[in-house]
Amino acid sequence: MLQPGVKAPNFTLPNQEGVPVSLSDFLGKRVVLYFYPRDNTPGCTRQACAFRDSYQGFQDQDVVVIGISKDSIRSHQNFAAKHQLPFVLLSDPELTTLQAYEVWQEKKLYGKVSMGVVRTTYIISPEGTIEKVFEKVKPEANPGEILEYLKN
Repeated sequence: MLQPGVKAPNFTLPNQEGVPVSLSDFLGKRVVLYFYPRDNTPGCTRQACAFRDSYQGFQDQDVVVIGISKDSIRSHQNFAAKHQLPFVLLSDPELTTLQAYEVWQEKKLYGKVSMGVVRTTYIISPEGTIEKVFEKVKPEANPGEILEYLKN
């Protein structure tokens, strides 16, 4: 995982509408960058809905929320519409950003080894450095933990 104090790797990826979004677009603001394995899976849906339900708290603190997975733009579009997600979802099918943030890793499930996204959340400072890393997060608890951190 990338560590606090390191410059956050910049990226440009399409959002759920196909519009390119860059991390550098948000310099001067704090950004919550959460990486998740897959749209419409139970854990990822719980996490996205928890961010949706906590979204006003992030807006109140002028914090941008961005979710990133390797899913397609169309998948993100359907996921966002189905669950009324008010924040940006970015599509990284080439895995460039997933790898830059060191969240594309070997995973073991029931003895089977495969590559995939390790659920991780980064808080990026207004200056563009990594401020805090939340590793192996619990989907429904993640937004609350972040809001608690931001308040202190």
